[in-house]
Amino acid sequence: MHQDSVIGIDIGLPTDLVEIEKWKWAEYEKYFSKLNDIDIDKENVDRWLKTWSSLNEIIGELGTELYIGTTVDTTDNETRDKYYEFLEEISEPASTYNQNLKKKFLETGLSLKEFEVPLRAMKSEVELFEEENLSLITKDKKLAKEYDEIIGNQTVMWEGKEVTLTQLQPVLLETDREKREKVFRLVTNRRLEDREAINEVWIKMLEVREKIAKNAGYGNYRDWRWEYLQRFDYSPEDCLEFHEAIRETVVPACASLLESRKKKMNIDSLMPWDISVDPLGRGALKPFSTIKELEDGCQNIFNKVDEKLGEYFNQMREKKLLDLENRKGKAPGAYCAEYGYRRLPFIFHNAVGTHNDVQTLLHEGGHAFHCYESAHLPYTYQREVGMEFAEVASMSMELLGAPYFEEKNGGFYNEKNAKRAISEHLEKLILFWPYMAVVDAFQHWTYMNIEDAKEPTKCDKKWSELWHRYNPIVEWDEFQDVVATGWHNKLHLYHVPFYYVEYGIAQLGAIQIWEQAIENQEEAVQKYRNALSLGGNKPLPQLFSATGGKFAFDKEILGHAVDLVLRKIEELK
Repeated sequence: MHQDSVIGIDIGLPTDLVEIEKWKWAEYEKYFSKLNDIDIDKENVDRWLKTWSSLNEIIGELGTELYIGTTVDTTDNETRDKYYEFLEEISEPASTYNQNLKKKFLETGLSLKEFEVPLRAMKSEVELFEEENLSLITKDKKLAKEYDEIIGNQTVMWEGKEVTLTQLQPVLLETDREKREKVFRLVTNRRLEDREAINEVWIKMLEVREKIAKNAGYGNYRDWRWEYLQRFDYSPEDCLEFHEAIRETVVPACASLLESRKKKMNIDSLMPWDISVDPLGRGALKPFSTIKELEDGCQNIFNKVDEKLGEYFNQMREKKLLDLENRKGKAPGAYCAEYGYRRLPFIFHNAVGTHNDVQTLLHEGGHAFHCYESAHLPYTYQREVGMEFAEVASMSMELLGAPYFEEKNGGFYNEKNAKRAISEHLEKLILFWPYMAVVDAFQHWTYMNIEDAKEPTKCDKKWSELWHRYNPIVEWDEFQDVVATGWHNKLHLYHVPFYYVEYGIAQLGAIQIWEQAIENQEEAVQKYRNALSLGGNKPLPQLFSATGGKFAFDKEILGHAVDLVLRKIEELK
């Protein structure tokens, strides 16, 4: 429990979350009502906001707990039903009450120190709110869970065992080319079996999202979502320019890297199963065999990056705030969630023994550190950070942790393999931007051409067009259905629409922090931590500036980042 919870206005708010879990809406409502009955003035505004924050943090924590429960086991129908009940019976009416409280607060004309950006966000939410959209937003979340259930139950038989598709990823790193091809075909064919089921979920989603936008008076869902995501500091047009900058600046660099890979492998055609394997024929990096080894290695890395960050991660281990193993019935992907009331993070992942797992845990660790560093901020609104900067926290940690991959630092590898791991990661940074552009451009097309997007065949066509525009060299002729349905595999499209360009923007911020760390690691990390401690109290340009970087994604800054990464790859050879 955080200390500020007892410093607000006394409305009798309980602190026992176990007791609160059993509550129905009527028991929450009386506390909202008490807050609504209080006259806000200069003397009590601070305490009123703290109490309001605590109430929402309690509700948020319970929602987080249930959501996590639905992801750690997608077959747990009881938890899923409780989560749905929470969304409908608690979250929706709480949103309505919160809307009234926001209006009440805004009408006072009062503000507080370091509250300008949260106030901007609050005003936006008041303007955007439509009560009839609450049930639709819940429906959208339910459809996302349907998508999870489809993906979570995708298994195949491999070498006599039923395995998840995620568990087969390490095979794509093996040197046996025929084996890689076999796995690629097995995985992609299994995914195609669910083509129609995912299409059905998609169409339902688009209809729900279109209705949400119309209810709020918006001509299209993109514009509604832009306001919902509070993208005050850049526009859709900026994103389209970013896509073009990537096409002009990054795609040629990708082509060069992939041509080099093809030559090293001595093959005529670079096939989809040739992308992840080591081009020199070395076996896949195997950094760990058990989840404990993964945790121990990353613990040592965090300790080296910064003693305090190491302490944070150790606390997460002690408090069992990690679920890292892959298993059947577990939702796909990885994430870091926050228990808002206790102000503690939780990391979810599907580790299978690859270096990517190391990178993922470093990444999600960065999100967790953001939670810890901003926990001192008293009001919930101050800790809500734009994802463009939230991802700087995570992507920076991937780069800041890399110098400590060697076993002598408590990491995972000898000197040679540590360099290899860093080089492979840097290549992936370059290769990521075009993929990000495909995902983001697809979303812009989807919601600006909603009727076309309701026809999955047209989605397939658009995704294919974008894919071939941004992804050179690799031979896909035999796998046009695999290319066309690539949008089925990107969970962000289903869970968090328009949330993906943030990674591309944040990667530029992370590379700028990394460039500083190359010169002075201690100073760069201190700036990084200071920036995280600001939470969402500053606009994006100022948050980036606090790290010593610049909020921008034009050709100039993109080109500088690409040149730096390519130069470091050469140095590691």
